[in-house]
Amino acid sequence: MLKNFVDIFKIPQLQKKIFFTLLVVVAYRVGTMIPLPGINMEAVKSMFAVQKNGFLDFLNMFSGGALNRMSIFSLGVMPYINASIIMSLVQGAHVLPYLDKLANEGDYGRKKLSKITKLVTLVIGAMHSFGLTMALTKMSTPAKMCIVIDPSSSWIMLTIITLVTGTVLVMWLGEQITERGIGNGVSIVIFTGIVERLPHAVINIVKLVNVEELSVFFVLILFFIVVGVLVLVVWVETAQRKIPIHYAKKIVGRKMYGGQTSFLPIKVDQSGVIAVIFSVSILSAPLALAQFTPNWTIWNFPLTKKIEQLFSGGDSVIYNLVYVSLIIFFCYFYNSISFNPKELSENMKKSAGFIPGIRPGEPTSVYIQKVLERITLSGALFVASLAVLPDYLKSVVKAPFFFGGTSLLIVVGVSLDTVGQIESHLIMRHYEGFVKDGSRIKGRWFNVK
Repeated sequence: MLKNFVDIFKIPQLQKKIFFTLLVVVAYRVGTMIPLPGINMEAVKSMFAVQKNGFLDFLNMFSGGALNRMSIFSLGVMPYINASIIMSLVQGAHVLPYLDKLANEGDYGRKKLSKITKLVTLVIGAMHSFGLTMALTKMSTPAKMCIVIDPSSSWIMLTIITLVTGTVLVMWLGEQITERGIGNGVSIVIFTGIVERLPHAVINIVKLVNVEELSVFFVLILFFIVVGVLVLVVWVETAQRKIPIHYAKKIVGRKMYGGQTSFLPIKVDQSGVIAVIFSVSILSAPLALAQFTPNWTIWNFPLTKKIEQLFSGGDSVIYNLVYVSLIIFFCYFYNSISFNPKELSENMKKSAGFIPGIRPGEPTSVYIQKVLERITLSGALFVASLAVLPDYLKSVVKAPFFFGGTSLLIVVGVSLDTVGQIESHLIMRHYEGFVKDGSRIKGRWFNVK
């Protein structure tokens, strides 16, 4: 690992990709510091102080701290994630044949689907911007401080346009990282928002220890819990179920082919952080509505308070059950659209491959599907239990920071994916260097230019 890290600085192409990614991340962080015009920042700080470790704080984590500052990037990547969820559900349910046709048209189809997803993102971003803007005009702190200084019609129009533009810009920055940098752009954006909170959490713990509100022994126990969870997450994220595949021998002309043994790797957590992000995105709808409409009542029924009680997290049993159910559902849903056992078994049959003890064709497909369902269940239960870990640490252990299971899963998943891409670039670069050396030798001896 240390040698590969040193090799990064020896490859100009890889250096450019990493520096470009860091440059885009810096640009994104600068955008999260630019506040919306006409916002009373003292009132915003007061509101988040009251809602500390609540749902707004959770959304603020996914926006990279932009929501806490009411910046131009307050919506973050949530509209794009919601658009991706809608597109995935529509494609998985085969509702629109046109989308299924595009999915089978290779690179051209992927580009068309990407354009459609961007248009859906624009629509959802406009809806979110309108809802957030109108909610800001009605929100106030417990001290009766208004969030908006002058909620005029011109301010509302300007704020909606600014938030939509910020959403499109964040989406564009993520695409630039994916195309010209290292890692998945959207995941990197979320990753930076989570990591940005870690130094503040450490500083807060040190302050609490200095004022003797926390003991050193408790901090050490908390540290070992985090390290243990980190090791467990890395182990599960890299764990695989390897299905052995044998290839029958066949004679073509005077040569014999086949007779080899390989493995079909199935990851325990195939969906990675996607299931968690999708679940959080769906849960954000009713809770955001409750936070932005504090006095909503229907027939004298306090609907807002009821929603907050049911979906407030922490000790809310209904919230945790819904959260866990959504994670398990999206784990299975993601595997159903990304892993096709029937197609895989047909390809194995065409290449004379078979699983020992399983007949080729339909029995192989059924066997792979059965293994996939079992692996998915174990991985989904692990991710779900990890997702509710922060609430348990806050309510039972009284952990003073919001950096737990879900955050750790995203950080580890994005880190492993980024390191894997850097490793692939290193291997590919070494291969190209070998070819260039061979071409120079060839040109010297055979006079080939």
